[in-house]
This record gives sequence, structure tokens and C-alpha cells, in this order.
Amino acid sequence: MTGTRLALRGPALSLKADPFAAPSRDCLDHIEDALIVIEDGVIAAIGPYAELAPGLSPDISLIDHRTGLIVPGFIDAHVHYPQLQMIGAFGEQLLEWLDTYTFPAEMSFADAAHAERVAGLFLRELLRAGTTTAMVYCTVHPHSVDAFFAESERFNTRMIAGKVLMDRNAPAPLLDTAQRGFDESAALIARWHRRGRQLYCVTPRFAPTSTDAQLDAAGALLREANGLFLQTHLCENPGEVEWVRELFPERASYLDVYAHAGLVGPRSMFGHAVHLHEGDFCTCHQAGAGLAHCPTSNLFLGSGLFRLFEAVDPRRPVKVGLGTDVGGGTSLSQLQSLNEAYKVAALTGHKLDAAQGLYLATLGGARALCLDDRLGRLAPGYEADIVVLDPKATPLLAFRSDYCRSIEELVFVLMTLGDDRAIRTTYVAGAPVYDRDRTGERFRYPTHA
Repeated sequence: MTGTRLALRGPALSLKADPFAAPSRDCLDHIEDALIVIEDGVIAAIGPYAELAPGLSPDISLIDHRTGLIVPGFIDAHVHYPQLQMIGAFGEQLLEWLDTYTFPAEMSFADAAHAERVAGLFLRELLRAGTTTAMVYCTVHPHSVDAFFAESERFNTRMIAGKVLMDRNAPAPLLDTAQRGFDESAALIARWHRRGRQLYCVTPRFAPTSTDAQLDAAGALLREANGLFLQTHLCENPGEVEWVRELFPERASYLDVYAHAGLVGPRSMFGHAVHLHEGDFCTCHQAGAGLAHCPTSNLFLGSGLFRLFEAVDPRRPVKVGLGTDVGGGTSLSQLQSLNEAYKVAALTGHKLDAAQGLYLATLGGARALCLDDRLGRLAPGYEADIVVLDPKATPLLAFRSDYCRSIEELVFVLMTLGDDRAIRTTYVAGAPVYDRDRTGERFRYPTHA
């Protein structure tokens, strides 16, 4: 929001480097009593309160968050807003789950009013969870994209989203064609890409629901405009991987299906990637493509354990962000995602520490999306998408936090015991669009903040 001038005071924590590539403590940027000065939606200055406060202009509003912990807004690298209505669906693995729950839910988005209602709820639930940027799947219906971006524009959130492309192996009401998918996507790109803080993402659902012609059309779309993103699914489930092998016998791997169509590049995000082989990791590293680690979804659907530490191997590191994958995932809270990510890492023989977890949810996600020049840190010049965490949000958190001996321990406790209740305030471009403790309406568009 232009014209925003305010300052936040309190403990502040973000990452200045990759804790998977360097000692975690060296990567943390922690100021015990910080002052963050925000002007026109951007962080103008940050430093110790005692140093910056004497120069603070008297006309800048100062908000005291000394009982909280100020961190960058969370980034969700993979989520489906139309699946909010069937989160927690029982008893199926991926392919049966799509047929039984997902496709019927998405067919209801033929109604534009329904899309608007769900988009409004979804954006609010993201903000309640402290998520300020997400890479979002809409449905095959163009107005589902319009509804999502329109609501995001009202909140001034930086969102990445796109119309799902499917021209086979799905119910007839959800099918487009290669040409219609191209044309509708091109119109949406012209309408929304780089409009304010909105960014467009070319979105073939996954290889089995797109013909070669549609995947090639998706590649052509990526070449149509600068700065477009690509999102799809990859190697989530063994049955899915086998189906892709049957549908594309001429390709060397599932990832090679996408590479052949020109879909593997620096702003490409592949969801799940549970069953990748070493050659695929190398391809992603060389291309600069990102992977979305979706632990609650992979556990809930029984898809498998993502090999995070193998993916980020410093010999050929692959960029990794953290995804909720609602509705396969069971929570929009990235604190809850990190709770499960720790367990997945432990089951694969590793320990995910607090710095690494915070990195995945903030700067790591920004780097995976090629937005780390503006998102994911508390630093001058970065967009002021900021979350204030409450270490005493519940009686148990309050009790446990009193025994924390370091900032790392406090963050780890928030990762394991925290959820949306631990989000006190969510700032978008410096405006408090969500305030848990505000009397009356907790959500406000920036013009009313």
C-alpha cells in the first residue's frame, strides 16, 4: 500500500544464508530488540532499537511487538485453493483420491460465485496461518483464476497462480483442449501477470492429464511473456510414476516428460518429488528448478518420504520450498508443515533443525521461486511481508517457552507445538491485514488497515 509509514519493535529473526550449506547458527540474523522501519510497503531500515530509535521520525507509528517474535511472512510453494472444501477426505491414495474427491470438488467451480466465496475464505486462512505468498493451483475455469487474483489484489498479497490445464484423463466438465487451454491462459496472463503484486503460473496439473500437445502448448506459453512461472506435480506416488511410464514410454523419466516440452527452468516448481532418482536431481540442479516439499500431504496420502537432505546435497543442491498441498495436506499452517517435515527427515536418517526449518518456510521458499531479491528476509529493500509469532499463544506453548534457552530452541518449539493460533499479526507490504487480537473483524484490506 503506497504511503505506509510505520515501525515495528521486538525480537526479529530471519535467515541471511542457507543453513543446509553452512552452519545453522552462522545463517541466522537475530536481533533481540529490533526496530524495523517500513516505508511504502518496503523495509527501509532494520537494526537494534537503541541504535535506530533516536533517528525515528516522530510521525511514524511505532507498534510494540516485544512479547512476540518478528519473522518474514511464510511462503507456501504448493497449494490448491479449490481443494479447501475437501481437506481431510478419508481413505484414498493419490489417483483414487483425485477421482473420488478432487475432481468432484473442482467441478463445483463452474459457478463463479462459488469460486469467489472459496477464494475469499482461502486467502483469509492463509493470512491467519502467517502465509503471505503462495504458489496456487486454481481450476480449469478461467474465472477461478480471476476470483483468486481479485481477492489477492484486495489484500495486496504477492501471489502466484494459474489456470489448471487438463485435456485428458479427467471428467469431461474439467477438460479443455491444448488450444483452448493456451488461449485462456494467454488471456489470463495478459490480465494478471505483474499486475500489482500478482504473478502468473502456467499450470498443467500433471503429465497424465495432459497430452503431448498440451504440454508443448504450456512450453509455448512460458515463452510468451517474461517472468512467468511453471507449476505441476512430479513423482508423488508410485502408481502415478508407473502410469506416466505407460503414457510416455519414449521418455527417460517422469521429469524428462516435462523437460522435453520445455517446462524445466529457473521458475519451475515441481510438487512432491518423492520418488526422484539421482539423474532427476541433477537435472533440477542444472536447470535451476525448484521442488516443493509437502510433508503433511505425503504422509496423509501415504505417498512416501521426501528425501530433503539428498535434494539439497551441496555437491549439486536443488532449491526446495515448503508446500502445504491442501487438500491432500492437512493444514495451511507452515508451522504444522515443519512439524511433519522434522518427522519425515528423522525417518530418513536426518535432523531438521530450527534454522533449516525457518529457511524452508521463508528465504528457501523465496529462492526456490526466484523471488529472494524481495521476499523471505527482514532486510532493507525487502517487501514488508512480516509475521509476528506468539510464543505464548497456548498455555502449553507459554509453559514450554519459559524453558527455552536459545532462540533456536524457541523456534523449534514453535515449529512443533505451533499452528495458526501462534500467529499474532500478519503484515502485507507493511499493512496489518490480519490481527488475531483486534477487536471486531480480524481481517482488513490494506486501505482500511
